[in-house]
Amino acid sequence: MSDIKLFTKQGCPYCAAMRESLNGEGVDYTEIDVHTSSEAMNEALEYSGGRRMVPIVVRDGDVKVAPNGG
Repeated sequence: MSDIKLFTKQGCPYCAAMRESLNGEGVDYTEIDVHTSSEAMNEALEYSGGRRMVPIVVRDGDVKVAPNGG
């Protein structure tokens, strides 16, 4: 089973599209809103190399920052 994290923010159309894509794949994932806590934001910033962009998809250690825009 994949370990997938999806970092998002409310109102982001790219995040909504990525959520739909993952749902379409039928995979389980953990969605993390970067505005819910400073820890969530810090973790997202680590994955993105300091860029404030979402969505960020972390799948089995592979990180994709705003793969279809963001």
